[in-house]
Amino acid sequence: MNFVEENQNNYLNGRGAQINTANKFLRNTLAKEHVEGIDDWDEPNEKTTFIIGKSKSIANKVDSPDVGMWYSLNPYQGCEHGCIYCYARNSHEYWGFSAGLDFERKIIVKQDAPHLFKKFLEKKSWDATPISLSGNTDCYQPAERKFKLTRQLLEIALAYKQPIGMITKNSLILRDLDILQEMAKYKLVMVYVSTTSLNEKLRLKMEPRTTTAKQRLKVIEELSKAGLPTGVMAAPIVPGLNSHEIPAILKAAANNGAKSAGYTIVRLNGSLHDLFKDWLQKNFPDRFDKVWHQIQSCHNGKVNDSRFGTRMRGEGNFAEMIRETFKLHCKINKLNTESIILNRGLFKVPQAQISLF
Repeated sequence: MNFVEENQNNYLNGRGAQINTANKFLRNTLAKEHVEGIDDWDEPNEKTTFIIGKSKSIANKVDSPDVGMWYSLNPYQGCEHGCIYCYARNSHEYWGFSAGLDFERKIIVKQDAPHLFKKFLEKKSWDATPISLSGNTDCYQPAERKFKLTRQLLEIALAYKQPIGMITKNSLILRDLDILQEMAKYKLVMVYVSTTSLNEKLRLKMEPRTTTAKQRLKVIEELSKAGLPTGVMAAPIVPGLNSHEIPAILKAAANNGAKSAGYTIVRLNGSLHDLFKDWLQKNFPDRFDKVWHQIQSCHNGKVNDSRFGTRMRGEGNFAEMIRETFKLHCKINKLNTESIILNRGLFKVPQAQISLF
């Protein structure tokens, strides 16, 4: 049996991560090192489990100056989409879990999110700064079908006239088109649809439980027709894997109604280093060295750069080629020609809410 066949036989289809990396916050870890020496071992449950969590607050101020948002609102922690490159994986370690398979299998559901959101909006000091839903994990991940937290949060935002920015890669957003269309009348919402690849084979490997690229283009089309300012986020760009797709992604998005676009270059901080490396070796052993070295070339010889301003866009020859390609095809497709400004002037706590306090 060769290397590729062995990996295919052991591969967990439907999951991005193939391993559970160690949690840096935990002193002890449990691992199966030698199968023949263990008589009693329960394999980790491969099914997704939902954990009801409690939070003190739900809207968090974003201090990073280069992420394009002021506040983020995340009804879920962990994400079943399983995107192998997701920067939110590292935050799962704060909850005592692994950034690997745990991130995809153990989803924390913040059921008190609607109550906490109202409480946040009713602060006397609140000035209706736009809030991003979500800034960490996808608010329309599969758990949303069951728990409907995102829909409740949008209903609250509409009632308070609170402006919301959204980013998703799931067509479930179309379920809430009635609320989103009403918000758009007041210029209270804009949506970015994350589109990493138009190649379905690559999409299934990188983002195993996400909506197809074809469906994402349909989402852009439907949202645009409904009057929502809609953009495409071509992110992350992985040199040697999807970097050549930038022109096609931007053209397809623009043809379906997108008015704006953004991108980031992949960076592998924390546990992402080991998770992505393992994934790349198993899925693209013939291209591993090329892709890994090109990622390094974008981050000053490393696969991660934490410096604000350069960490998202990279530097060096490959990063510059990506940047110029993106700028050129935005121009060709007339993307980013207008600024989208959400309306903060309509915000008001409903009278029914005021009477409760």
